[in-house]
Amino acid sequence: MEDIVALLIPIIAFVSIASVFALRLRYQHLDRLSAQETIRSAIDRGQALTPELVAHLTDVSPRHGDLRRGIISIAVALAIVTFAYAIGDEEAVGPLSGIAAFPFMLGVAYFGLHWFAKSRDGAAA
Repeated sequence: MEDIVALLIPIIAFVSIASVFALRLRYQHLDRLSAQETIRSAIDRGQALTPELVAHLTDVSPRHGDLRRGIISIAVALAIVTFAYAIGDEEAVGPLSGIAAFPFMLGVAYFGLHWFAKSRDGAAA
């Protein structure tokens, strides 16, 4: 029985992570589909569509998406490190801190992307 539990825990963990990503992709697809249907119905009614309106309806990335992703990634990394110290086992701190390094570095990269995009938009304006 313990062998089955030890086998199911990582399988369930990876399946749950994969399902979160799959649901995110599905809802992004539904958002794009609804924007296309809105544009299609406006064209069928004969309404004039400005390029700004079409760009606004088809914008798939939020303006501050990189900043949000960076904050969430760093928060996840801090939660993993906090969990490592809350366990109280000195042997768990090293591996869990290593695991926390991945979302932390992703968060730092997203912060960099946010600031580079912000400086590029400021230079273009």
